Order: sequence, then C-alpha cells, then structure tokens
Amino acid sequence: MLVDSHCHLEYKGLIEDQQGALDRARAAGIGAFLNISTKRNEWGQVVATANREADVFASVGIHPHEADKHKDLTRAELLAATVNPDVIGIGETGLDYYYEHSDRETQQALFRMHIDVAREVQLPVIIHTRDAEEDTLSILKEEMEKGAFPALIHCFTASADFGREVLDLGLSISLSGIVTFKNAKDLQAVAKDVPDDRLLVETDSPFLAPVPHRGKSCEPAFVADTARFIAELRGVEASQLAQQTTENFTKLFSKADL
Repeated sequence: MLVDSHCHLEYKGLIEDQQGALDRARAAGIGAFLNISTKRNEWGQVVATANREADVFASVGIHPHEADKHKDLTRAELLAATVNPDVIGIGETGLDYYYEHSDRETQQALFRMHIDVAREVQLPVIIHTRDAEEDTLSILKEEMEKGAFPALIHCFTASADFGREVLDLGLSISLSGIVTFKNAKDLQAVAKDVPDDRLLVETDSPFLAPVPHRGKSCEPAFVADTARFIAELRGVEASQLAQQTTENFTKLFSKADL
C-alpha cells in the first residue's frame, strides 16, 4: 500500500471527478490520502470529504500565498479546527518568497501560529517553503527551542544543506513528482540520501504530474509512479519503499487510523 501524503482533492482538476480520481488511485494501490487545505474557507469542504471517505484524512491551515487574506485568523480558531477526528495535520503553512503574494512578516507570523498550535496538540506541521530557506530554518530552530513539534517539508525542492538541517531538527521530507523530472538531478541526489524512516511520498495533485504523465492534470494515482522512480533511485524494491513510506506516514500522522 502507498499513501498520497499531500493532495488537493477540492481543487480544479480533481473536484470535477473527485470520486473517479479516488477510485483510480485505490485501484493503483493507494490506500490513504491526506487532503490539504490552503485557506480558511476550504476547511469545511476538506473535512467533509474526509468525513465521507474512510481512507481520506484532512489538514487545516493557511498557505503562505493566502497569508495577507488571513491576518484576522486567531490561534483559537485554528486550534478549534484541529478537534475533528479526521483532521490529522496542520497546514500547509510556511514561507514563499518566490511569488511574494503575501507580506513576509505576515507569512512568518502565521507560520509561527501554526507551529504553536501544532506544539500544543502534537499534530504535524505541513511546511511549504520556496526561496525562503534561511528564514524557514531560522523559525524552525527558534520554535524547536520553545518545545518540540512534529513536522515535515512537503514537496521538497530545497538545497541538500537545507535538507540536512531540517533532518537534524527531526523533520521528515516528502517528495513529489518533481523528483522524476529530467532537470531535477540535485533533488534526485537528495532523494537518495533521505533516511529510510524520514521519507514520505506525495502528488501535490492536481499539480506536478510525474513522468510519464507530465503535462496532464496530476491525480493521486500517480504517486505510484513517483514511488517507483524513488525506489529505483535508492536501489530498493518498490514494495519495500511503499511499506516504509506508509509506516513513516502512520508514525508521523499518528492520529490517522490506518
């Protein structure tokens, strides 16, 4: 069994045939899905899908692109949203300085809020970081000093040095279909070296379809293609990588009932 540890089932490209996408993924051996939210008005729909589908779980959080639109979000509001039994993670949150869709200080404040709630409830923080390695690492180190919290870097595309630093902090790393791209040699080198017990796989669907599906709308079934590619990179059987990444998912997202 494989787990798609990060997908957006409510987004255009999946929502039009959500049930079909889930059924195709199940037929491909995908046994669980983490449906990720990126803004407050998605929380209800993301959680409703998880409530309806036994193998789908939910996260609640604010993507850094949406930070400026959520300056009024309170800690109590985010905390209350984690109570639902199908909410197993917090995010995605983090920093994105590539597009600059939101003020950096606002992104940072919301990132810290997510971490603070995660520390209290011990749900993993699902972290998005792009062109913001220094500030992401600085915040993670400062917040870890206040008290440990579980977390992962989703859709990892950062430097090898950043990868080593976050692994040293106890985080996990999730790889998407980007690792299969021909121009992703640096990422492929990182993918070989992630410790067995810290590696997860994801689609980030409907984005980033892996080879051989590039150019298509991505869907959760394609996590099997990414996993096979990573297994070959690491010199292990695909079944072994599937088992290991599923174990890692259940250990990190301990609230998930698999």
